[in-house]
Amino acid sequence: MAQSTLAPASAPSDDKRWRQVDVRMRRLGYRPDGLIEVLHTTQEVFGYLDDDALAYVGESLGVPPSKVYGVATFYSHFTLKPQGEHTCVVCTGTACYINGASGLLAEVGRTLGVKEGATTPDGKVSVLKARCLGACSLAPAVVIDGEVHGKVTPPQLKTLLEAL
Repeated sequence: MAQSTLAPASAPSDDKRWRQVDVRMRRLGYRPDGLIEVLHTTQEVFGYLDDDALAYVGESLGVPPSKVYGVATFYSHFTLKPQGEHTCVVCTGTACYINGASGLLAEVGRTLGVKEGATTPDGKVSVLKARCLGACSLAPAVVIDGEVHGKVTPPQLKTLLEAL
């Protein structure tokens, strides 16, 4: 594939982490079809995608802001807000939903005082919802800080969350 003739944009700040994003874009030839890979790299480096990051990546790759934002909001892997120190992901796939995922989400709300997609005011826990974790035999499943917990009941989830 031909490389883009676009000149790279200026990084939003002097933060040295932008170098990692720049290296990824350079390796991909500043091509628009590298958007998802560059967004992944940016989120890995900074933890989330803010407006400045979206604008910089879009300008550097020659992708309109509306498309960059559309991609960043379409894929559930991307987040536009800083995440908490800990994460709690509740699976809402069919098997988990049938086996009580809604009760788990309600318990998260009672225990932490936030709904899915939010972070506790102290920045300690981010609550996310996944369409499917691929752990149907463990339904309902929850992932806390990368560790899968299966056949979770609301009281068990409360205990797990209080331990964070």
